[in-house]
Amino acid sequence: MTKKILLLGSGELGKEFVIAAQRLGQTVIACDKYAGAPAMQVADAYEVFDMLDGEALAAAVEKHKPDLIVPEIEAIRTERLYDFEQQGIQVVPSARAVNFTMNRKAIRDLAAVELGLKTAKYFYAKTFDELKEAASKIGFPCVVKPLMSSSGKGQSVVRSEADLEHAWTYGCEGSRGDIMELIIEEFIAFDSEITLLTVTQQNGPTLFCPPIGHVQISGDYRESFQMAPISEEHLKEAQRMAAAVTEALTGAGIWGVEFFLSKENGVYFSELSPRPHDTGMVTLAGTQNLSEFELHARAVLGLPIPEITFERMGASAVILADEVSATAPEYEGMEEAVRMDARNDIRIFGKPSARKNRRMGVVVGYAPHGSNLDELRDRVKAASAQVKVVCK
Repeated sequence: MTKKILLLGSGELGKEFVIAAQRLGQTVIACDKYAGAPAMQVADAYEVFDMLDGEALAAAVEKHKPDLIVPEIEAIRTERLYDFEQQGIQVVPSARAVNFTMNRKAIRDLAAVELGLKTAKYFYAKTFDELKEAASKIGFPCVVKPLMSSSGKGQSVVRSEADLEHAWTYGCEGSRGDIMELIIEEFIAFDSEITLLTVTQQNGPTLFCPPIGHVQISGDYRESFQMAPISEEHLKEAQRMAAAVTEALTGAGIWGVEFFLSKENGVYFSELSPRPHDTGMVTLAGTQNLSEFELHARAVLGLPIPEITFERMGASAVILADEVSATAPEYEGMEEAVRMDARNDIRIFGKPSARKNRRMGVVVGYAPHGSNLDELRDRVKAASAQVKVVCK
């Protein structure tokens, strides 16, 4: 059961995965384009290179000869993963899954066209004129996103034709990788949105974590809570959709499947990530018998997961930087944050630099079953507000 894992992307989610994998006796080599990334600080070894460079990626694979390749970010030369898979290396969840989900065009067409899942109406645009034409068909407001991006970069809500030029420029600037194409979506008037963490196993049934509610600003996660209020009917439909799309993509691991919920129009499939999800950091509060990172590690290693149990309510709220810093920042207010309630905890990610609105840490907290969810969320957000990122 001792495996060598090559982790592609070494952010805060990768850091928690490394810890979970090492607790199971695994060896992890963390890779990213900059030194000192969070996962590198706890990994057995690390490599610094641009993962969009296919030759550099192949060189790292040849050097370390991993048993598994685990992608954590979007900006990877994903087509090379098919070659590695053919060489007998296990790609998590699979080369097909990573290639489809790293590109909004591929995953949206799979979900809407091939599987018939309910999604927002959408078009694609490679030029500004195509963007204008698509917006005229969908109407205003509409949402414009790069085909490849993360943390809401390049995403905007277009409320009139006058906003289109900014949306085009912002979308292109926010694109990751070398794909310069945007997706234009119908604006869904949803009542809430959830992440349904879905676990596919090598030799076992697909399992679902209790739904996680979340709040996003400009497409980026700010807080999450579990369990999110949802009707039994909507939960079953979301589980059906999540099972269908993960089965089509193939492979074992945890998936962050996002949905819009509308009391009037039901459940809409939104997006999917083939790895631990940022909103799932709430599971670090002990809301489940296994965190999302422990679930991912077990699934990719082929260890059985008999069931996922909901243990207690939880909430998370991020800690953001307000300034730019080229060196590692310091943190103030941590004592006050944990003094507020013994059920609060802080995770500082250890990023070596800061920029405005960069996620630098998170506060998680829990409460017993049946507690007031709004009070729990307010308590955790208040603790998060105490922690200040001090840039040097």
